[in-house]
Amino acid sequence: MSKVRIVDLTLRDGHQSLLATRLRMRDILPILETFDSSGIYCFEVWGGATFDACHRFLNENPWDRLREIRKRIKNAQISMLLRGQNLVGYRHYPDDIVIKFVEKTAEYGMDIFRIFDALNDVRNLEVSIKTAKKCNAHVQGTICYTISPVHTIEKYVEIANELAELEVDSICLKDMAGLLTPKMAYELVKTLKKEVGLPIDVHSHYTSGMASMSLLKAVEAGAEMIDTCMSPLSMGTSHPPTESMVYALEDLGYKTGVDMDILLEVRKYFIEIREKYAGYLNPLSTIPDTNVLVYQIPGGMFSNLIAQLKEQNALDKLPDVLKEVPKVREELGYVPLVTPTSQIVGVQAVLNVLTGGRYKVIPKETRDLVKGMYGRTPAPIKEEIMKIVLGDEKPIECRPADLLEPEFEKYKKELEDMGIEATDENVLIYALFPQTGLQFLKGELEEEPFPAVVNFENVEGEFQVEFEGSIYNVKVKHI
Repeated sequence: MSKVRIVDLTLRDGHQSLLATRLRMRDILPILETFDSSGIYCFEVWGGATFDACHRFLNENPWDRLREIRKRIKNAQISMLLRGQNLVGYRHYPDDIVIKFVEKTAEYGMDIFRIFDALNDVRNLEVSIKTAKKCNAHVQGTICYTISPVHTIEKYVEIANELAELEVDSICLKDMAGLLTPKMAYELVKTLKKEVGLPIDVHSHYTSGMASMSLLKAVEAGAEMIDTCMSPLSMGTSHPPTESMVYALEDLGYKTGVDMDILLEVRKYFIEIREKYAGYLNPLSTIPDTNVLVYQIPGGMFSNLIAQLKEQNALDKLPDVLKEVPKVREELGYVPLVTPTSQIVGVQAVLNVLTGGRYKVIPKETRDLVKGMYGRTPAPIKEEIMKIVLGDEKPIECRPADLLEPEFEKYKKELEDMGIEATDENVLIYALFPQTGLQFLKGELEEEPFPAVVNFENVEGEFQVEFEGSIYNVKVKHI
């Protein structure tokens, strides 16, 4: 049997999925050396929402987090999630910012850059991929997996070949919504191995409850790497448990090289962490959300729709909105439902239902998507929608970042004029997050307190609990 490498996401996607990305550095560092001795191939430790959450909510310098983690992880590789031209922010940044960010990250010891684009528009990945390659880093070209009439196996092979032409070192199949079935995992990986030939890492959230089965079938089809999370921060909207997957694979004859005894020691640590951070944990995020199988809407997007409708006292319109989402998605070119396109489709669907007229109200984000400011959509946007949104204005045909002027020197001068040390790291914090980044650099932010944990031990009755903008009815009865 072949070797399967384990990529553990606990230190990034695990707590982003279940604990709102709030894991403090002081709670990460003590376990790293033990974790590093387990035989795990790679730890995902940075990127995604961590850069934002570190400075905005935890009053931590995200660059310090990377430095301190790198000091302690010496056996395994470390990786980050990079949103292509969006880096770790929420808009397209000019090429000079992208180049400087990737160079600085590589300088601080990042081994693997997992780089994706929400639309699978490879043009939005070129600069970050080429820069990481120049820095001698391992580049994992990433395909966002979704379901639609245009998202065929042939289409995914086409995207993988475009990534291969950019000389990526491996391919990550990123199933952010938990829609990857075991059958499709097997067929897609088998075809990618045959047609493209690069090593494959499969990433599947447990949202629908299928991820463990899908990862196993992917391994059977030839995937060399799978993504997991330590059991206390696994399942639900997170990922399959590291320990369970290691045990199952070893039992089937695959070699993972991972020491289960050490994993069990690490598990004890994260059980305590889970209890400490219980105030961040939404009970609904810890169980599979099978709505995703019916509506093909990721769990986070589904809860956002509910929150938006509650704000408008229009929760009774949820069935209409759920019918509207696939219509809007089709009209907007079958975009994958991942940040930021999931928010764009969701908001437009809600507006279409609540305003009593489809596309009667059009947010800037929808306009930008139709104009091509996010990149090329998987399928052409419907002509009638193009006319409603843009009128006589023509969409752009070029790569969106080609329209952006360099910004690094501008932000550097602004920091200098304010009397703030203009190191590359500080300039990048400010460039990526001009408001909260500047507040952080000025020392105006504080670490947020831990949320209170509701203790119903000595109470009975019915209560309403608010969490992340939604109200939940809780009935407590002691037996």
